Amino acid sequence: MSANNGMTQTESRAAFSLASIFSLRMLGLFMIYPVFSVYAHHLTGATPFTIGLALGVYGLAQALLQIPFGMSSDRVGRKPVIALGLLIFAAGSVVAAMSHSIEGVIIGRILQGGGAVGSTTLALGADLTREEHRTKAMAIIGMTIGFSFALAVVVGPLINAWAGVPGIFWLTAVLAVLGIGVLQFVVPKPARIRRHRDTEAVPALFKRVLRDPELLRLDFGILALHTMLTATFLALPIMLRHAAGLSASHEWYFYLPILFVSFVLMVPLVIVAEKYRRMKGIFIGAIAALAVAQFALTLVPASLVAISVLLVLFFGAFNLMEATLPSLISKVAPADGKGTAMGVYSSSQFLGIFVGGTLGGWVMGVGGVVGVFVFAGVVALVWLGIALGMAQPRYYSSYLLNVGPVSESEADRMAERLQQVPGVAEAVVVPEDGVAYLKVDRHDLDEQRLGEFSDGAPAAA
Repeated sequence: MSANNGMTQTESRAAFSLASIFSLRMLGLFMIYPVFSVYAHHLTGATPFTIGLALGVYGLAQALLQIPFGMSSDRVGRKPVIALGLLIFAAGSVVAAMSHSIEGVIIGRILQGGGAVGSTTLALGADLTREEHRTKAMAIIGMTIGFSFALAVVVGPLINAWAGVPGIFWLTAVLAVLGIGVLQFVVPKPARIRRHRDTEAVPALFKRVLRDPELLRLDFGILALHTMLTATFLALPIMLRHAAGLSASHEWYFYLPILFVSFVLMVPLVIVAEKYRRMKGIFIGAIAALAVAQFALTLVPASLVAISVLLVLFFGAFNLMEATLPSLISKVAPADGKGTAMGVYSSSQFLGIFVGGTLGGWVMGVGGVVGVFVFAGVVALVWLGIALGMAQPRYYSSYLLNVGPVSESEADRMAERLQQVPGVAEAVVVPEDGVAYLKVDRHDLDEQRLGEFSDGAPAAA
């Protein structure tokens, strides 16, 4: 393989088209967050607990099914599995749109979660990109999640004011069908399907990943973060509508500047954490900010200005953690186990959505809106206690090197030689992949020497 400083047209098309599928799917999911809890009170059989269950049960289905979906795609193909998942997701959206009872919406949300194709979409992206450009492709796909969340929180209230929550569910179904169209007519067809240890879970590595205390701290972190987010969106819309008097047609005015300012605040902190190696301090500070925001929401008067300030603090810390947690997983995970570690991490995230919805709904039934904010604040304090014991992060990056076909014995010898290259902390050569999975310190890395081992261009991941 010859060196190439840029992605090919096919690789760029794959990255952006798969990113659009992610975006269409995530946009549909997040649009109900700022409006659902107010709407759901009018459904037959609704209680605070069942409303929370309806919001969170999607996450349980995702947590249980995303890794099996990914593994099945290794056997039957990526595109058929993704298309099936999007169809299930669309069907769930239709069920929820047509339901007049909370039980019907719960069934619809379970079906939505049943279309668990996130990991399969990433695997397809890996099939369609060379090792040296996979990081760029994964970054393009990954950025759509944060963008979709911010856009959905603004657009959701707009659609709700025009067509109600059923209209949001109908639009979600349409977006899923559009995603199938993009998959079939825009996303390139991979020449072959391979297992990629940097993007997919490997069953043999689960025990190792689940025994790593630092990875478990991070898994708990993403679970706690999405527990707080989901619980907050159970209580916040009610607080804004009934206590602060914000009308449905003006909610997007409220969220837009808050999300913009929180993003602006987040960016320099991420730069300081990564570039100047202040990750642990900023990480701990962000968790503390989450706790302060939640407890303060129980004390503020029904003032949109006061609530806005606290939400800037909350979403700024939330966005910071969403950006830094995956980076920490990549730093801590074994060189050949990044995909497995990310699979467990992602399942923990979806489990947090379920916990936040169900426990948050139960707490709201007992203690009202204030009780939900107290619950979320306690979750943040527990996370803070766990995070205080984390080790200083190793500032390593994952690095892929295409080494071509090698035997088992050659792979072992190559791994030993790679670990002697300045800046290489860990090296695993997998013969069946023809890839060396490395952990490197970029400040000290001798990329010229690494290039001597490559069957093509050296590849950062």
